[in-house]
Amino acid sequence: MTNNNKNILIGLLSSAIAYCACIYVWQQPQVISLTVSLTILTAYYWITEALPIPLTSLIPIGIFPFVGVLTHQQAASSLGSHVIVLLMGAFMLAVAIEKSGVHRRIAFTILKVIGGDSALRIIFAIMATSSILSMWISNTATVVALLPVVLAICASTDNSRFKIALLLGLAYSASLGGIGTLIGTPPNVIFASVYEEFAGQEYGFIRWMKVAIPIIVISIPLMALWLARGITLSASIHLPKCGPWQPSEKRVLFIFAIVALLWVFRKEPFGGWSGVINLTTVGDSSIAILGVIAMAMTSNGKGGRLLEWRDAKDIPWGMLLLFAGGICIAKAFVSSGLSELLGQFFVALGSLPVLVSLLALAIGVSFLTEITSNTATATLMMPIIASAAIALNLPIELLMVPVVISCSCAFCLPVATAPNSIVFASGEVSIKDMAKQGVALNILVATVVAFVCFYLLT
Repeated sequence: MTNNNKNILIGLLSSAIAYCACIYVWQQPQVISLTVSLTILTAYYWITEALPIPLTSLIPIGIFPFVGVLTHQQAASSLGSHVIVLLMGAFMLAVAIEKSGVHRRIAFTILKVIGGDSALRIIFAIMATSSILSMWISNTATVVALLPVVLAICASTDNSRFKIALLLGLAYSASLGGIGTLIGTPPNVIFASVYEEFAGQEYGFIRWMKVAIPIIVISIPLMALWLARGITLSASIHLPKCGPWQPSEKRVLFIFAIVALLWVFRKEPFGGWSGVINLTTVGDSSIAILGVIAMAMTSNGKGGRLLEWRDAKDIPWGMLLLFAGGICIAKAFVSSGLSELLGQFFVALGSLPVLVSLLALAIGVSFLTEITSNTATATLMMPIIASAAIALNLPIELLMVPVVISCSCAFCLPVATAPNSIVFASGEVSIKDMAKQGVALNILVATVVAFVCFYLLT
């Protein structure tokens, strides 16, 4: 029997045991027991990948209506959620950016402005560049785009500690930069969907960035200082140069800049541009799709378009199914009453100071995601954390935001994130090197996350 077949059977058995335990031991209603059972089944398959993650994500959408937890309309609406459309649009915009190469142009410009002869300045320049880019395009694409630049810098020196610090800084800052906007990394979008399900309102771009940007601004210099400690360079480092601007780069940058401004200022300040013109029917997903249409209609200056369907076909469609499955589970938590029940288990946290609770959650989640997918972790934890906040009579974002941000702060192992895996594959960094630096940085960034969230969200 293959491992996948074993995991499929173990998942079914675990699901059945959980159902029986809920019914006969904890004496919970059937609707709650079924929700727990199916959530455990889905979570186990996500973690073990007994089935491909996108196919596993269809389980809650397909099964909850059959067992009476959700109606078929409620389950199917997960696929049609506006956050799914937002993410799809963001993926397509990112493809157009990557195709044009404008992200490399931005990287070279930032490197030229910040870069210098000291190890600290160069490491900080790479980290700042990586974090800014990963706010708008995928963390993986950011690292892939900047890795040749970093390797070129590494080739001009024989200082092994500097090479390791530079590569690790690239990976870590790409992961951390992804927290900067709601579209920067998938867990952020999961947070937005679950928050809306529990709070009944959107969590806007500026509201998110007011917390996320200070975390990045504080953490990146601290991480650079840690990585660059004790490193001195014996010779000057020559940074790579970039050629002249191409028409496609200018056009992509112009369209995306407009999209970003429309996202950020849609509702704030003073009601945003949508309030000024009294256009309440537009959301962030509408803006994303408008940007996609503009990219598809605009010439790249070489006989093609900035975005073509063959480019869009390569976006991670399976990730959208993962989000839909997570949204469906969140709906089931609320509909079945499981969210209230789970909240009662977290009442004990009320005896701890809020800051201590935030710090414990941030550190715990950052180490948990070293061995689990950050997206799957966020998908599973967001409904539970929202339930805990409600039970403790706290604003739900106070617990949800630090937890979901911590899902992106795994710095110890190559398997933890795609950026970690990519720099590890370069052959310049060992697992020992990564773990040695990562443990300290996990704790450092978790501390920053807890303090910033405590002071800005309370």
